[in-house]
Amino acid sequence: MKRIENEMKLRLVAKSENESVARSAVSAFVAVLNPTVEELGDIRLAVSEAVTNAIVHAYGGSGEGLVYISVRLYADREISVEISDKGCGIEDVERAREPFFTTGDGEERCGMGFLVMQSFMDSLSVRSKVGRGTAVLMRKKLTP
Repeated sequence: MKRIENEMKLRLVAKSENESVARSAVSAFVAVLNPTVEELGDIRLAVSEAVTNAIVHAYGGSGEGLVYISVRLYADREISVEISDKGCGIEDVERAREPFFTTGDGEERCGMGFLVMQSFMDSLSVRSKVGRGTAVLMRKKLTP
């Protein structure tokens, strides 16, 4: 079991303006590990994508519901960020992870959310239950 050095939990109303709050809070919390500018940018982008997806897909952009964020800093300079919601859930997670798959309007959504998150982090796992919500867990090991 990895030793947790520090942990932060945040709960935000699922409004689009809170995406920037989430991104800023997570990056400020992670900054104590002195990540590179590139690492910090990667984390910020992944968090933005995950929070935006929760707001848009879990709650339909209604501004109702909550987005939960949990960040852990480990002794070995690994970070984990979990973004979760209690929204509609994903019927088929594997299909949703396929590039270009989207349940939204093709002109507004490109179906690249999970691919974007994965490309900026070292690992990505998704748990979801229809009608109960979704949790996205992302991990990144920072350079020594």
